[in-house]
Amino acid sequence: MIGLRVGVKSERGGGMMESIAETKKVVHVGVILDVNSPVGSVANACIPMAISDFYAAHPNFRTRLSLHHRNSDDALSAAFTALDLIDNEEVDAIIGPQKTMQARFVIDVSQKAQVPVVSFSATSPSLSTTQNPFFVRTTLDDSSQAKGIAAIVQAYEWHEVILMYEDTEYGSGLIPYLADEFQQFDIRVSFRFSISPNSCKLSILKTLNRVMAMQTRVIVVHMSSSLGSKLFLLAKETTMISEGYAWIITDGLSTLLDPMGAKVIGSMQGVLGIRPHIPQSRRLEIFKKKWEVEIHSSSTKLNIFGYWAYDTVWALAKAVEMVPQESSSVNGENHHSNTSQFPVIKVSKIGKMILNGLLKTKFKSLNGDFSLVRGQLRSSAFEIINVIDNKEKVIGYWTFENGLSRKLGKAKKGKSMSKYELKPPIWPGNTKNIPKGWTTPVGGNKLRIGVPDKLGFEAYLKVEQDPYTKESTVTGFSYDVFEEVLALLPFAVPHKLIPFPIGPNAGTYNKLLYQVKNQKFDAAVGDITILANRSKYVDFTLPYLQSDVSMVVKIKEDDRNNMWIFLKPLSWDLWLTTGVAFVCTGLVVWILEHRINNEFRGSAHQQVGTVFWFSFSILVFAHREKIINNLSKFVLIIWIFVVLILTQSYTASLSSMLTVQRLQPTIIDIDELKKNGDFVGYETGSFVKDFFVKQLDFDESKLRDYDTAEEFDKALSKGSQNGGVGAIFGARNYVKLFLTKYCDKYMIVEPTYNTDGLGFAFPRGSPLVPYISSAILSVIENKSKMDAMEHKYFSRQKACQTNERTTISSSSLGLYNFGGLFIITAVALVSSLIIYFTKFLQSHWTTIHTVHHDSSFWSKSSELVKHFYDQSLYPLPATNVNATNSTLQRVDALHDVKNEGVDTVVIVGNVNSSNL
Repeated sequence: MIGLRVGVKSERGGGMMESIAETKKVVHVGVILDVNSPVGSVANACIPMAISDFYAAHPNFRTRLSLHHRNSDDALSAAFTALDLIDNEEVDAIIGPQKTMQARFVIDVSQKAQVPVVSFSATSPSLSTTQNPFFVRTTLDDSSQAKGIAAIVQAYEWHEVILMYEDTEYGSGLIPYLADEFQQFDIRVSFRFSISPNSCKLSILKTLNRVMAMQTRVIVVHMSSSLGSKLFLLAKETTMISEGYAWIITDGLSTLLDPMGAKVIGSMQGVLGIRPHIPQSRRLEIFKKKWEVEIHSSSTKLNIFGYWAYDTVWALAKAVEMVPQESSSVNGENHHSNTSQFPVIKVSKIGKMILNGLLKTKFKSLNGDFSLVRGQLRSSAFEIINVIDNKEKVIGYWTFENGLSRKLGKAKKGKSMSKYELKPPIWPGNTKNIPKGWTTPVGGNKLRIGVPDKLGFEAYLKVEQDPYTKESTVTGFSYDVFEEVLALLPFAVPHKLIPFPIGPNAGTYNKLLYQVKNQKFDAAVGDITILANRSKYVDFTLPYLQSDVSMVVKIKEDDRNNMWIFLKPLSWDLWLTTGVAFVCTGLVVWILEHRINNEFRGSAHQQVGTVFWFSFSILVFAHREKIINNLSKFVLIIWIFVVLILTQSYTASLSSMLTVQRLQPTIIDIDELKKNGDFVGYETGSFVKDFFVKQLDFDESKLRDYDTAEEFDKALSKGSQNGGVGAIFGARNYVKLFLTKYCDKYMIVEPTYNTDGLGFAFPRGSPLVPYISSAILSVIENKSKMDAMEHKYFSRQKACQTNERTTISSSSLGLYNFGGLFIITAVALVSSLIIYFTKFLQSHWTTIHTVHHDSSFWSKSSELVKHFYDQSLYPLPATNVNATNSTLQRVDALHDVKNEGVDTVVIVGNVNSSNL
């Protein structure tokens, strides 16, 4: 066995370490650092301390690390350095390099040599430990902080951010992850600015001026300490570290504040930062004291990368100890040449074993619990800092489990995203007022607001142009609401109104909103209806006025002078059915009374007249005929009830027609429009056209657009047959405004089609929308102010509100309305006839069968009918009954009377009791 060979040169000039035990097995490890950088210098000091502390704590370990240091500050030299270490120093592992780009080149070399590369500072997520199996990251992946940064932005209710990052693989690697996390909270990245590490002062100033000219005031910075120092010094000079701005830095800067110096920190007052949390422990305190004793004379300041470098050495030493003893051999014999592609690169025999040992290594480290998950350090808590008075102050924490919190260790139900979970920070400009995140850009353009310029309905919006200055003046209810809303915002919004022509040969409201989508306008203000398909490409505020699509038609001419109006209360089928019921009722009563009641006898003409006279006289309860049969009385009770309901309904309907007939519409609904092939009018440029064609499946050739209320009136007056329209459709607010002039001629009919109302439009993700919406609610809740604006523009509208009636589906009562009554009547008639004829057959069939026993069935039936109808066969007992009539006839007559249900018969005349 060879004695230990350690190649670590002391920074204090102590020379090379001596061999401490010839019985220990040596494993050579390369170290690639940029010792002139803050990270490299502190790591260069911590690594020897780690070697010393580890083997002092583990003197019985059979292995020892022999470290071979190399200095490298660029990617190409790092690759050559790795080749040199593998071929000449025969290293079985490499610590470093520091930067992501360097690590990418070294990883390619180590893959061929099967030598694990262990980096404590290459944090870019573009370097994947799963795709590069011999790459181990003993630090946190940059992407692990993305959720915490997004949580901070969400907590302070900012809706838009600007990303500024270093134009390197390290800088750009985090940006996609940040963008994804912001999208989860509906936070818009308004712009991304990349800055080269080699940028001069002038180039950085140009970038800052572009940021200053933008509306967004929340800036997330992700770059190395060297470039970040330049940026914040210049941002301080350009007054961008002032009230209204919010700066958030990632751990690339927040972990290296001390090395940047007091001047740089002084330029970062009020900045928020996020960085990994290092829990306090006794071991960490001992290390810090040892650092102060051994490195106190050095200008190198301790930072978190020193802790990670220290822990990396400990992890590697433990992994080497896990390598089986038989796998080791004398130095130089544990390598062989890779003759496939790179014959000069030697392949390590134990490199893969060291890698497996690293992935399994777990211990209490300076940073807490050291444990690798899929080849990189397990994420833990992050602390949120606030730079105040040249110092950083921890104002809270963020963890995957609990979200934001002031203290660690307390379990919560769900993640917290509230700013109240953090201590109140001091913001740029030395203020406690939370930045709004948006303001009018310094030296920028005014907000470009598109307003619809159209003819007609000027109460909502009217655009006038001064003939001399060419400046546009906007008035109307919609614009007054917008002005009231702006007055309630906590910041000024300078704006410029730009008319957008709406008309047959110009644009439409949809085209206006597309101008907002394409950023030709910063907003659109006016009588704009909020629709689902429009919200796909613009963001609407809350509605400031409710609205729906209504139908206006012409009122019918007054029919009160019509000589036939008395027929209209009932439909023709109801009239016919009622007449048939009258006749049927009279006929049934005649059948029931004919044989026993002298009032229902006589010639055929008399009996037919009696049938019709009796049933129709019931209308006025004037019939003079007396009713004897109980079944007839039952039928009449039912029929009188039916007649009562019919007459009362007829009277009410006729009265209604004579008083409110003038409010009846000419057209009931859109189905009638389609059936008649009528034309329909709508406001030029309105969404109603698309609504009709796409949702109501209306023939586009039947649509006609108009600009003014006068044009609508003219078209409706003509009608579809004379070059006009049968109805007009429009938002209810326009319809009401139209009826203020023509409420005596037209009316609104149902149904209406709902929309979300009128609102203002902004580009998708605009930070203004929540502020404007909140202000709209305040304006709406101020009833006196809304009433004043409505009275100013719509004072005449209330006079015509009585015209807003819902149309009855039919002006006449139909058969279906009284179907139940007629069914009851029919049942009463049929049941009475069945009972009557059953009794009649029981009384007379036997006699007829006896007298005509040799006759056929039909002959007997004919005799039965004749027997029923022939009056001579059944003379009635009355005052003129001849006493000389045969006893048989008297008895037969009385017998029939008894069978008909008559209780008492009075016979007037000389009657011998013996004859009875």
